[in-house]
Amino acid sequence: MHMNVAPHLLTEDRAEYERVLDDALSTAHARPELAGVGTRLTVPQLRAMTLNATALVTSAAASEYDHFVKVREQNRTAAGASVPAPYDLPGPGAGAVAIVTVMVPVLAGAASVIFLLVGAVLHALAPTVAFGATLLTAGLVFGSLAAAGLLCAAAGLLVTALRNSPAEVSTGGPRAAPDDELSRAREAWRLALLERGVLPFLRDALAATGPSDPSDP
Repeated sequence: MHMNVAPHLLTEDRAEYERVLDDALSTAHARPELAGVGTRLTVPQLRAMTLNATALVTSAAASEYDHFVKVREQNRTAAGASVPAPYDLPGPGAGAVAIVTVMVPVLAGAASVIFLLVGAVLHALAPTVAFGATLLTAGLVFGSLAAAGLLCAAAGLLVTALRNSPAEVSTGGPRAAPDDELSRAREAWRLALLERGVLPFLRDALAATGPSDPSDP
């Protein structure tokens, strides 16, 4: 719940209101209707008066301000609802399968190398001994298992990557960015606040003091 510092103005927008006021005062020399700034009333005096009349000044741009607040709240709600959910973490069963998938080609490859080396040595030393040929055959079998395991592991990684990749959502056509709409709403409020609130109040405050000397218009 926001706390109002004045009707039609939330606490978080007080600084923006003051910036509009300060911009108007800093450019008063270029505005004929504010020619009395610095002679009839000083800048600090006018600033204090306008801040004290915040409720009156901001009410002149109430409709634009209400729209700006509405758009801002919609953006905040949408931003909170669009936070992506984290990917599902694999359960214990999936983790065991992944470990087995990785370890099988490693173990099979190691066994294949051992059997082939031992079989080759035995076959070279004793060509007539059948055990050497058996080890060579076993080495080839384990080599095939290692190759198959590597293929399965690669396929599993590919499937996991595709499953976890974020899907692109089609919007059905170009849409204006929420920040753009918010910026337009803020600028519309600032302009209305300046033209219908701040400047008329400053002009009326200067006019109420009367000319500082006979030469003043």
